[in-house]
Amino acid sequence: MLRTQLGASLSEKLAQTLETSIREGKLKTGEKLATENALVAQYGVSRTVVREAFSRLKTLGLIETRQGSGAFVKQLPLPDAGKLKLIPDGSIDAVLKVVEVRRALEAESAALAAERRTPKSLQKIKQAMRALDKAVASGGDGVSEDVAFHAAIAHAANNPFLLDTLSYLNQFLENATRVTRANEATRADLEDAVRDEHLAIVQAIEKGDAKAARLAGTKHMLNAAKRIGNADPVFWTSQGRALANRLRTTLAQQSTSTRLNTPKA
Repeated sequence: MLRTQLGASLSEKLAQTLETSIREGKLKTGEKLATENALVAQYGVSRTVVREAFSRLKTLGLIETRQGSGAFVKQLPLPDAGKLKLIPDGSIDAVLKVVEVRRALEAESAALAAERRTPKSLQKIKQAMRALDKAVASGGDGVSEDVAFHAAIAHAANNPFLLDTLSYLNQFLENATRVTRANEATRADLEDAVRDEHLAIVQAIEKGDAKAARLAGTKHMLNAAKRIGNADPVFWTSQGRALANRLRTTLAQQSTSTRLNTPKA
């Protein structure tokens, strides 16, 4: 049985269950995770749910998949890597500040990806965008797919420090993305605008135009901030605020857990 916070999807619940096992050492570095079929049988979920959970764990930098072999646990970052504290206050301003962080990271990530992309990494970016389109078309919120899209760009940038930073921040960015995408889903024109912005980034990366990629990445995040600021007040008093509060609670719990698990000098 999957147990986690209320309102999480099945893929989130499974990912959180496996993440807990990894962080608590029940699944060791280098250890192979159970197969898709085994997890389907164990948790009573679909293969799609398992694959989405694996995608989330890969985005968090906890596992790696090897073609024909399965998924394996990666080495966890050193404890010092967790000293950065992000405790939002549940306000619109907190979400906008996350967008500011993303603007800096995503713009440079896109520029580096344009300079360093390979045919394989470019293909993965395009696959991630198609997966996002498919998720939105089927009525999903596209949150995990949106995060995976930006993670694919970061991988194409081929900078391990950037990857590590994004991996740490993803726990914050994914929840913030949930807020922004929930707002964008309220209007078709906003969804179309987001897709056009994503497409501009991909096209610049494909052309190898670092300047255009940086500008497209910056424009995307600036527009995201505008969309949040112009959101219907009803949204913020219902969905947006509830999601922001969920983000605040989740990270506060993670911060407490970190303090409790830190050895005393």
